[in-house]
Amino acid sequence: MASLPEPLQALILAFERLPGIGPKTASRLAFYMLRQPEEISKTLAEALLAVKTATAMCPICFNYTVVGQAMCEVCADSRRDDSLLCVVEEPLDVLVLERTGGYQGRYHVLHGVLSPIEGVGPDQLKIRPLLERVKAKPPREIILATNPSMEGDATALYLRQQMAPLGLRITRLARGLPVGSDLEYADQNTLLRALAGRQEL
Repeated sequence: MASLPEPLQALILAFERLPGIGPKTASRLAFYMLRQPEEISKTLAEALLAVKTATAMCPICFNYTVVGQAMCEVCADSRRDDSLLCVVEEPLDVLVLERTGGYQGRYHVLHGVLSPIEGVGPDQLKIRPLLERVKAKPPREIILATNPSMEGDATALYLRQQMAPLGLRITRLARGLPVGSDLEYADQNTLLRALAGRQEL
């Protein structure tokens, strides 16, 4: 049985290590790159190196920023509302919320969620800096924007318990039925949350 050249096998294995990429997709990506002009490979390689060497973590909110900058763009923006603090799981969540254009407060990125099964406890997340931050400069409202998953809910509950003694207003993102969906297709938990979060008309 014929085997692939070593460099091609190495590239397939490298792609397979990426989340959501299986052996077939990894093979397709590797063969695609093989067919592309050399300039495409160089650009990709340079971008991969730069993302490790030219990015850093903001010391205030723990979002990613450019190496050499004292803080990220959001933390440096004096027009943002200091009285609102949105706590998210990952840096990508900041990007998603920013795209809505509906939030003008500050952020704090946890870099994960509590997951005892995977050995992720409070010390592995950016929880201590969050507590220090809200004690030093208490915001008017803290929005817990963790994902609506078991781990996300457990993390939000833990954060609420940790911050409850501070007497801060703590809210959670609303959940319910997506626009354009039918009740018959909604699962039980979604319907229960939609009922609990109902509003006056």
